[in-house]
Amino acid sequence: MAKSSEVPTSLTKEQMELFNGETLVLLSTVDADSNTPGILAISWVKAYSENKIRFSVTNTSRTVANIKANPRVTLSVIGLETVYSIVGTCTILEEKMEGVAMPLVKVEVDVTAVFESMFWGAKIVQEPRFEKTYDLEKAKALDNQVYEAMLK
Repeated sequence: MAKSSEVPTSLTKEQMELFNGETLVLLSTVDADSNTPGILAISWVKAYSENKIRFSVTNTSRTVANIKANPRVTLSVIGLETVYSIVGTCTILEEKMEGVAMPLVKVEVDVTAVFESMFWGAKIVQEPRFEKTYDLEKAKALDNQVYEAMLK
């Protein structure tokens, strides 16, 4: 498949649906102290619009300090038979999300570029899956709290 030289700056409807499902997302930041790349797997992620993605992490996560020091991030996601790298700039919307049992930070990413990162001549034939390993009823209740608060 030939790739266009023009880099999209917003998500497609299909990419938004991918982010709004139960999707494993890799968040890349630059470490505030060592200035080296760091990657964190996150699941509390939603496409707020075609130009904004919101996610949540615990407020003690190293990621929060990294974003405060350097708000530029890359979100990587595997789906739709390929790998996407979404580049953007973060804003911390809430240091502690209201209505959530855990101390979580709400972060919004303003999307500046969407790259297809799959190597040439191949496609993804099976997307990564995960399952929660703690009380499923409590996990679902917490997920609902987080997503409701994240999208306010």
